[in-house]
Amino acid sequence: QVRFVESRGGWVQAGGSLRLSCLASMSTFSTNTMAWYRQAPGKQREWVAAIGDGGPRYADSVKGRFTISRNNAQNTLYLQMNNLKPRDTALYYCNRNILPELMSSVVNWGQGTQVTVTS
Repeated sequence: QVRFVESRGGWVQAGGSLRLSCLASMSTFSTNTMAWYRQAPGKQREWVAAIGDGGPRYADSVKGRFTISRNNAQNTLYLQMNNLKPRDTALYYCNRNILPELMSSVVNWGQGTQVTVTS
């Protein structure tokens, strides 16, 4: 079964930076468009960024501050987060890139990594 292990979240003051990692146990990692998602308390999980053959894409809320990258040889996905804001506080997950209308039906998620940004 495909497994995702997210790591390197933490506490940071507004304006600070973090670099998240996600190790994916999947044989098809290199051929999949991969993505980061986040879920803040009391809110639905939302798409943050994706990277595939077409290059990286970002949600408007993080564009210019976050950078997604990948190492296919190590089945690892990264998210460099700069100029963090309190509204970025959430549990961050990685997964294949999922169509928005299918998000609620996906059950295979990792435990996520918590990012907390203080003002």
